[in-house]
Amino acid sequence: MRRDDLGELALRFSETRARSAALCAPLAVEDHVVQPVVDVSPPKWHLAHTTWFFEALLLAQAVPGHRPFHPAYGFLFNSYYESEGTRVPRAQRGHLSRPTVGEVMAYRAHVDAAVLAWLDTRPDARWLERTELGLQHEQQHQELLLTDIKFILGHNPLRPAYVSSDTPAIAVSQEHPDQPAALQWLSHSGGVCAIGHGGEGFAFDNEGARHEVLLQPHALADRLVSNADYLAFMQAGGYDAPRHWHADGWDWRSASGERAPMYWFRDGEGRWWHQTLRGPQPLPLDAPVTHVNWYEASAYADWAGARLPTEAEWEVAATTGGMGWGLRWEWTASAYTPYPGFRRADGAVGEYNGKFMVGQQVLRGASFATPPGHSRATYRNFFQPALRWQYTGIRLAR
Repeated sequence: MRRDDLGELALRFSETRARSAALCAPLAVEDHVVQPVVDVSPPKWHLAHTTWFFEALLLAQAVPGHRPFHPAYGFLFNSYYESEGTRVPRAQRGHLSRPTVGEVMAYRAHVDAAVLAWLDTRPDARWLERTELGLQHEQQHQELLLTDIKFILGHNPLRPAYVSSDTPAIAVSQEHPDQPAALQWLSHSGGVCAIGHGGEGFAFDNEGARHEVLLQPHALADRLVSNADYLAFMQAGGYDAPRHWHADGWDWRSASGERAPMYWFRDGEGRWWHQTLRGPQPLPLDAPVTHVNWYEASAYADWAGARLPTEAEWEVAATTGGMGWGLRWEWTASAYTPYPGFRRADGAVGEYNGKFMVGQQVLRGASFATPPGHSRATYRNFFQPALRWQYTGIRLAR
């Protein structure tokens, strides 16, 4: 990043930081502290952790003599950076009634002012790149904020809404968009293709290095699996047919007792509803199914006589046109492993992606919860196969 871009960077910093606060504006103070399960972090923790990132991984290293806002905040709000010291265990983030929400907002204001003042000193390009990483990191947490808030409210017996029609904080009209009912297949002849990030613009380290892959002839669906499609799988006994499931998936299904996507439920007359950010709504049949895990996605694909696409197939289709995407994070058949030529950076930022390259599946695309400008065709998201609280969906391949 060039120093000439400092003004734009400072503006984006302010806008990004303000958006995180806006996402939490509809919440009650009590909502900020709840952690129903280990995978969901309290909104207050997200607000503090993203601030800690800028303080510990930018200001503390780039600004001589910088003193932390509070000596205990590094322990409270470090997420998983072993090189930055010990921390509160992930499962105990919901135990932190203090600092208060007001104190966390004061922490944010203090660090924001320090970063903006530091940017006025025209720092070196390497620190500007670290600032950009911090912004991208905060955007990731903005998506997590929405999905964690949905889990917190959606698993409350009262099923409260996060927003209503007159809440201006964020538009949620695209949470469950319609899509064409008829599915078409997009064929690809195969051959040697290049994937991975290359050239200008930001990318996370796990998106490179750009390299060639050999694809066999294949076809991808032009739309995602819909709620109606998935309901047919359920009605056909898909959850009770072990032949469609991996062994780990069948174990998950048996232990969890789940027989439908997360947030689906029936009313007293047997009609399907689902929990949304606006509260309970009738299930829209044409909308893409969401909140399914990799086990469910794989089982559905097998039942449908298809499979999940590899991440290489997905990226080639996304970059050559003809395939719409961005409605759901789409499960792929690919395990999350390093690309040829991948190298971890030195220091704490080297722990950002590389340390998780085991036991996870790659997702591609984006969702309505992804902040504007944060998605791209080379983006490699990743989750453990049992997780489904994100806006995850299914695209078929064959």
